[in-house]
Amino acid sequence: MRNTSQRREQILQLLVQQGSVQVAELVAQLGVSSVTIRSDLATLESQGLATRNHGGAVLTRTPPAEHHIQAKDGLNVALKEDIGACAARLVQPGDNIIIDSGTTTMPLARHLRDARDVTVMTNGLNIAWELSRAEGVALMLTGGLLRKQALSIQGAQAEACLNAYNFDKLFLGVDGLDLQFGLTTHHEAEASLNHRMVERAKKVIVLADASKFGRVSLHRIALLDKVHTVITDAGIAAEYRDGLQRLGIELIIAGAP
Repeated sequence: MRNTSQRREQILQLLVQQGSVQVAELVAQLGVSSVTIRSDLATLESQGLATRNHGGAVLTRTPPAEHHIQAKDGLNVALKEDIGACAARLVQPGDNIIIDSGTTTMPLARHLRDARDVTVMTNGLNIAWELSRAEGVALMLTGGLLRKQALSIQGAQAEACLNAYNFDKLFLGVDGLDLQFGLTTHHEAEASLNHRMVERAKKVIVLADASKFGRVSLHRIALLDKVHTVITDAGIAAEYRDGLQRLGIELIIAGAP
């Protein structure tokens, strides 16, 4: 039996695919009462994702489009560099860490070239290539299937690689961060692997420039109660500064004096 979070995510997926949903259809498809479905739609409406109407709801916030990693590499370069430098200062000798694939985590890898006595596991080919020249970093790659568009390794084998380890810190890049819906990404297998990373790390550190806040992509990684620290830039809106503070999440503004 699917839980509330899974059911609402499936409803959101149907909204994205169809543009609208009907209560009666969702009742038949998901096997729950109309009262439950209306509650789900009310929650999605409160998140700004849907607008309820007579008999159902329509999509109001479309998840952002996914770009090839080469295109993403050229977006917000200076901000990502500052975020990466800031994140690198949180890495201590003796740390065992995970660095997620992506262009926001790539500058972190560059700033770890001179690190000493650090073990890194990554699912990103770009991250691995950068750290291959770092003599003080013991580098591990997950197994799995290469997703060429993102240069990331994913799938059941990648997830299984994590099960034998416990990590001090996870440095996670995301496609969207929303106060209610949590951390999201475009691809289902990537979300599943990222979720497993969250489970295997003592501390979850999210790297996201301000453009990622308020976005909701199709697949949820985790809710914000799993996050310890968020590193971003000075463009973050006051709503999100205050919201993260209320949730007890440490907020680090890269480049701030």
